[in-house]
This record gives sequence, structure tokens and C-alpha cells, in this order.
Amino acid sequence: PQGPSTRNDIRDCSGDPPYLPPTATNTTARLAALRGTMRTHGAHAYIVPSTDAHMSEYISERDARLGWLTGFTGSAGTAVVTQDKAALWTDSRYWTQAERELDCNWELQRTTSIESIGMWILKAVPSGGTVSLDPFLFSIDTWNSYSRALHGSGRTLIPLETNLVDQAWGDQRPLPSSSEIYSLPAEFTGSSWQEKVAGIRQRMEQHVRRPTAVLLSGLEETAWLFNLRGDDIPYNPVFYSYTLLTNTTISLFVDGSRLSAAARESLRSGCPGPLCVELQEYGQVSAHLRRYAQGNVTVWLGTEYTTYGLYGIIPQEKLLEENYSPVMMAKAVKNAHEQEMLRAAHVRDAVAVIQYLLWLEKTVPQGQVDEFLGAQHIDALRWAQEHSRGPSFQSISASG
Repeated sequence: PQGPSTRNDIRDCSGDPPYLPPTATNTTARLAALRGTMRTHGAHAYIVPSTDAHMSEYISERDARLGWLTGFTGSAGTAVVTQDKAALWTDSRYWTQAERELDCNWELQRTTSIESIGMWILKAVPSGGTVSLDPFLFSIDTWNSYSRALHGSGRTLIPLETNLVDQAWGDQRPLPSSSEIYSLPAEFTGSSWQEKVAGIRQRMEQHVRRPTAVLLSGLEETAWLFNLRGDDIPYNPVFYSYTLLTNTTISLFVDGSRLSAAARESLRSGCPGPLCVELQEYGQVSAHLRRYAQGNVTVWLGTEYTTYGLYGIIPQEKLLEENYSPVMMAKAVKNAHEQEMLRAAHVRDAVAVIQYLLWLEKTVPQGQVDEFLGAQHIDALRWAQEHSRGPSFQSISASG
């Protein structure tokens, strides 16, 4: 049926038949597939976040589970699915977008608070019911918040190692990235990875708790530590990895076949010895950590980037928790060379912006430029600058 004008082109679920704009995704089959996997695992409700296993701000297509399941493509949201209901929570930036992208299988909840999600679950799931989620997609804090919200309610929060959305998605799910992981040239780093490792080990020795290992989950932590870069996530020069650094060993969990020859050589240059990087399969991090945590050890981690799934493997008395790992803290303090590089990069970027403003002054009065073309043009000017690897996020272009 003919719907409202494109300006207000949002769904209307009250009509018969309901009106859906062309931007809405039909999620009936996807929800049916997910509900089937939920029944198999005895889950009365399943929570789907918009994050990945590294608490990244941006995610890859392969990790866009919320987007696939709901059709909603905003960067932040949470979905909860039961056998007969489905709801999406997102913030005010995305309410109009959600009304354009969701079909009538979904209720839109205009809030993001875990209390609100908890209240909805208590109404939708009977007492004695189980609420499941993938513990490798939730931060420690978020897990604890759900745990508190359901505590004493007769509903049980159960972590499932199998991701039910991935099962429902099946072979339609995008493949992992296969692009090259490369070394950042020394001219940009100001210190070698060996120096960085030595610095972190020194912090371990100086810490009052004398941790035996540091666990790195944030993708930028491993990229910084080893001076490596990749492009697994749009606009972010990172690659999927974990690191477990001890006083005498270095384990890097990554798809080793993707390392460039130079990167592999750089990591293996200290073998055998305490500066030898042992390459392990990316998917082996849990098993490796479980074995390591059986010894007389203390694992130092940053809670902001560690998932509840990994955190739960380490016995409480063997944990040293801080908000940020020592690598994140070291990375935050730029050395003199990095500062110089930052300033030079900003000068090159300023040149592109000045060229853009000049172009706008000349072309806007001719009436030929819209917001989209403007964004494309500034991207092109930036790409033309030396050392450009592209923008750090999609250009946000608006006028008026």
C-alpha cells in the first residue's frame, strides 16, 4: 500500500495490513531460525548486543549480529528475543532510523538502560525461565548489571558458549577477514615492540601484586604492542587478536597465515628466548588461558576491554583487575616521536580541510553540491595526502 511521504517514511504497525517502508528488513525467517536454536538450548530469552568479543567501538560485518537479526544498522543497541516477542533498545540518535529499518516483528524501546531491559524480561519470561547470552560479547560490568537486574526473580542468567545468532545466520554469515597484517615502519612508532614489551614487564615487576601475566583483549592493545596493523574493521587499523604476556613468554593469538613475511620475521627474531613471540590460533585463547590459570599465577587485565567470558575463566584470587591494562596506559602516553608524527598528520589534514573549504566557497553558489558529494570530496582530498590510510570514521556531512 502507498505509504506516507519519504520524509516521514517510517513503519506503521497499527494498520491492516501494516505499512512498512522500503528500508525495512523482513526478519520473520531470521527470528524463526533463532527461536529454533533457542528451543534446542532451552533458552526462554536471548540477549543480543551490538558489540564484538573485544568490546570494540566499531565492528566488522561478521560481528554485526544485531544488524542481521533486526535489520537495524545503527551503531548501538540491544535486542532481546523470546518465543513470542522481540524488542530492540536504542538511544535517541537512532529512533527514527529504527522505525525505518525494523519490521513489525519488533517492539522499539526508546531507552538503553539495563534496568528497562531487565523489567521487560521479567514480564516476558515466566518465573523459572532461563535468560541466555554469549558471555564473550558482554563486558564484565554489563554481565554484572544483568545479573543484578534478574537476581532473586526466579529467572536464571545462563552463559552459552555457542552463539545462537551465529547458528541461525549459518553460512550466510560473512567470512573472517583474510587481508594482510603488516608491520608499522619504525619511522612512525618511535620505539620497537621489544622495547614496549620490556616496559610492560617492568611495570609487572614494580606492581605490588607482582602479576605473572598481562592479558590483552582490546584490539588496539595488541596492535600497539607489536607495532602491527590490519584492516579487519572499517576505519580502524586493527586485526582480531589476543595477547598473553608473561615474564618469560609471549603468546599472540591471531590467524598467523595473514601475517606479512616482514611481520612474521620481526616477531620471530627473538626465538628462542623471552622475546620470542609464539603464534597461537586466535580461537585457542580460552583453552590456553584455562591451562595457564591452573598454575600459581596472577593475571593482570583491564576490565573495560575484557569480556565476561574470558574473565570467568580465571579464578578470582588469581586476578589483578584494573579499569585499563598497563598496555592501554602506556599507549596513552605518546613518546616524543609519536607527538611529532601526530602534529605532522594534523598539518596534512588541515591542508585537506582548507582545500575543501575553498572548493565549497567556489562550488556551493553554483547549486551543484549536496551533502553526500561534499563528504565524498573531502574524503578524496584526504586520501591525496601523503601517508593517508583513509578517514577514522565515515564523514558526517550536514548543512543548514
